[in-house]
Amino acid sequence: MKKGFLYFVLILIAVSMLIPFVTMFLISLSGNENILTDYKNINLNFCAYKNVFKSIPVAKYFLNSFIVALFTTIGQVFISALAGYGFARLKFKGSETLFFIFILTMMVPSQVNIVPLFYLMSKLGWINTYQALIIPGIFGGFGVFLMRQYFKSFSSELEDASKLDGCSQWQTFYKIALPCALPAVATLSVFTFVSAWNSFMWPLIVTNTDSMRTLAVGLTVFKSSFREITMWGELCACACICSIPVIAVFLIGKKYLINNPQDGAVKE
Repeated sequence: MKKGFLYFVLILIAVSMLIPFVTMFLISLSGNENILTDYKNINLNFCAYKNVFKSIPVAKYFLNSFIVALFTTIGQVFISALAGYGFARLKFKGSETLFFIFILTMMVPSQVNIVPLFYLMSKLGWINTYQALIIPGIFGGFGVFLMRQYFKSFSSELEDASKLDGCSQWQTFYKIALPCALPAVATLSVFTFVSAWNSFMWPLIVTNTDSMRTLAVGLTVFKSSFREITMWGELCACACICSIPVIAVFLIGKKYLINNPQDGAVKE
């Protein structure tokens, strides 16, 4: 009885969280700028999507966002995995102090770094380039912390076996430890991709042309082009387009979020 009630509550919560997305999708198909006051007369069509693609370079925005999110994710996962493995499995003087200092960067609000980062990008001549959009995002304390905690639980038997087989430290990392860390890698990849895809403030500051704007910034530019009437259908159509990659990434990575490849790797 208690389990059935728990399932009912969880289903109710899930449905309540889906309602805003379903509403957004229906409004995007309505094509009615007066949808908030004239919600009884809804004619489902794809006019809003057609208007969006005619009004702004959505394909270019989408491509920019995908490139930035993809390479930011690859860079952060690779660097975080290397640093996390080093802090977890390699013992050297001052490692704990260095890790503590590294974790302190998580306490600093990202807005604090905007001015020095912009100055650095300007000096490097990277304003309005992919380098400025990607490179600052590939370093993060959360990723290092997540990977370190996972690698600390990495089986020492597997590590010892790899050394007996003649594997170097690097081979142990990328042939054994990293494949076993797929749940942590998938989790970090999903979080990083979603964060990079939804990033707004930094792309807004370092881009100044349509050719380099991301989808989040382009959506704001599109909204600011409205004069007297807010085109809710077009805005919701843009929001639906923004949601597609995030949902796809979660669906692809979800099977790795619940598995532990170390299970069964070592016999008791």
